[in-house]
Amino acid sequence: MKKVILSLGTNLGNKLENLKNAIKYLESVPDTEILKISKVYETEPFEVPDEQDNYYNCCILLKTTLEPQALLNICLKIESKMGRKKPYKNASRIIDIDLIFYEGITCNKPNLILPHPRTKDRIFVLVPMLDILSPGDKLRKKINTYLKNLNSAEIEEIGFIK
Repeated sequence: MKKVILSLGTNLGNKLENLKNAIKYLESVPDTEILKISKVYETEPFEVPDEQDNYYNCCILLKTTLEPQALLNICLKIESKMGRKKPYKNASRIIDIDLIFYEGITCNKPNLILPHPRTKDRIFVLVPMLDILSPGDKLRKKINTYLKNLNSAEIEEIGFIK
């Protein structure tokens, strides 16, 4: 089984419930086990073309035997099942599930790039990742370097999903 990091985000409706529901769907994915769930963090919208509500974000560490494309397809089905609409790039969303990292895999396809190319610029991914990585994980050093290079974007800890 390979370790995978997913990032979840939402800024419509009951944001905590949206995250809980997405996690419930992910818990039922075959050949997949959730290992850790980060705290939930609130951030202002990032690179959006219109006025939007703040986002709630978290990261999940899981292990799976699924190939990256199969896991991505399942994540897209979960988004669709939860009512995600994509009227334009970076529109508000009920849920967004991104594959951030897949152990031992690099990929550069039109619909899937691994590791996720914009992770280093997104505090709403980096901070929750620190919650789910063990102290000795080599990704932690990279994340801390990326965080030092970011502008002082605000991020507020909401707490754990119950």
